[in-house]
Parts: sequence; C-alpha cells; structure tokens
Amino acid sequence: MTLEQLRHFLARVQRDPALKQQVEEAITADAVALLAQDLGYSVSGSDILRFSGQSASGVRVHRIEHPGEYPGRYY
Repeated sequence: MTLEQLRHFLARVQRDPALKQQVEEAITADAVALLAQDLGYSVSGSDILRFSGQSASGVRVHRIEHPGEYPGRYY
C-alpha cells in the first residue's frame, strides 16, 4: 500500500508548485517523507529511497549520495 501512497504523493507534488519547491529543498528522504506524512500519506524515507530511479506522475525520484552515507543501507 505504501507504493500506492507514494504514487499519490508524487502526483500531488506535480500539481502543487509550493510542495514541489519544499520537496526540492528537502535534504533527506526522511524529510520528504515527513512532508508526505503531514499531508496524510503513509510514506517512509526508505520507501522513497527504494523508488529511486523510477517515475510517477511526471516526477522522477533521484537518490543523492551524501558524504558519509553507506551505499545500499536502505535496501
């Protein structure tokens, strides 16, 4: 069910320029997940990271590697 929730959230991001800006400014997947949760979507940072490289509703999810992260730790 969380994949469906994530797809609905991404559709909303595509329709809402202010939300899109907030998502673009978020530093981590968890920060994006908190935005989604505040809007009632059941999405976690791990869900978002697992969706990396995929698109929904015209929104493509990209994982940005940050120094000090452990590659693959979310899978």
